[in-house]
Amino acid sequence: MGHRPVTSKGCGHASPAEINANFADLHEPFSGLQAKAEASRCLYCYDAPCIQACPTSIDIPGFIHEITTGNNSGAAKTILSQNIMGGTCARACPTEVLCEQACVLNASDEQPVEIGLLQRHAVDHLMAKNEAHPFKRAESSGKTIAVVGAGPSGLSCAHRAAMLGHDVVVYEAKPKSGGLNEYGLAAYKMVDDFARREVDFLLGIGGIEIRHEQRLGDTLTLDTLKADHDAVFLGIGLGQTNGLRIEGEDMGGVLDAVDFIEALRQSNDKSKLCVGEDVIVIGAGNTAIDAAVQSKRLGADNVTLVYRRGEAQMSATEFEVDLARTNGVNIRLWSAPVEITGRGAVEAMKFEKMTLDGDKLVGTGKHYELPADMVLKAIGQKMDTGPVNGFTIDGNKLTIGDNFETSVAGVFAGGDCIKSGEDLTVQAVEDGKQAAHAIDTYLGGEG
Repeated sequence: MGHRPVTSKGCGHASPAEINANFADLHEPFSGLQAKAEASRCLYCYDAPCIQACPTSIDIPGFIHEITTGNNSGAAKTILSQNIMGGTCARACPTEVLCEQACVLNASDEQPVEIGLLQRHAVDHLMAKNEAHPFKRAESSGKTIAVVGAGPSGLSCAHRAAMLGHDVVVYEAKPKSGGLNEYGLAAYKMVDDFARREVDFLLGIGGIEIRHEQRLGDTLTLDTLKADHDAVFLGIGLGQTNGLRIEGEDMGGVLDAVDFIEALRQSNDKSKLCVGEDVIVIGAGNTAIDAAVQSKRLGADNVTLVYRRGEAQMSATEFEVDLARTNGVNIRLWSAPVEITGRGAVEAMKFEKMTLDGDKLVGTGKHYELPADMVLKAIGQKMDTGPVNGFTIDGNKLTIGDNFETSVAGVFAGGDCIKSGEDLTVQAVEDGKQAAHAIDTYLGGEG
């Protein structure tokens, strides 16, 4: 997919006009004619591999065919019946390594069908019509479900459970719903307050109440939730960040990338946000890329992303790595953080050059230093295990059975907090959906 380039800022920090341009929609949405033309490229494969590559099993050839016939609302319903957060996934999903990579056109050296942009076109069309919610609730079961966390897995579980006739109360620690969709994705991926609008759309099914600033282990206890509800779903995500564990990490100007991104997403005037002139981002995932690119777009003079291994080992997708480079981000590989130096606030960062000895990463003894007045750490997150003390945990993740039930009876879980969880919005949505069906069976329904 093409994307809008960063606007050159000249010297100094970017102006408000430049920042507005830099944080415009990353991808140009399709017009109606463009959508029909792109949809016409689909071969409508039997046993389509793109469906197999989609964690939520959307009928991709089916919705694309509906677009070719002008039935955009029908296409949206096909998408949303499998993935109620199809609008966000169309914007933020790594389609280039999922459905689009599986497109059979790749085998003939053609560009794959731009499934993500077609999905966005259909869902945006339906949401813009502002009509009645496209799905109806089943007859009331008289049961209530507590969902902890209003992120993708929790909201997906809540919506599907409401469809199945249950009443749902969602408990969210933050002031807004949406989880990483609201707080953790780059601003240029989620323009026009889309995360909030998608939550409002989802709630149109009815039967869902959201209570904000309710944190498990603080204002909430599991015993209370189990007493007040017939089942509990945990979509608590990964609420803590990993540290570098090096000298100088507590200096001024050293921040967690997730906090930086959250502050940027919640700002109404990005031109007033503080960014360093020489920014170092530590990490190799999509969060690191989001932090680095947004630092550059805010007006940082030099942004360097540093990773201790090679590019082949980076967890960020090829598209995201290319995005960083086209936005002027320097990428330094085979470099391990050693020390952060400065007088009260960061002034420089020291690295050791790394190499592989067989499969083992080892230091070479060679060091170099980079100037820095801001360091953003994006080296992974972990679950806060305090609120789930007593659960079976493996590798800092909740262990679940085939039916998404945890080791505590009547308590289910999904998304990033479970052991099988992947760091993908679309997988979290699928977890929540499947968990809702499992909970329905647990409560005596047909699942």
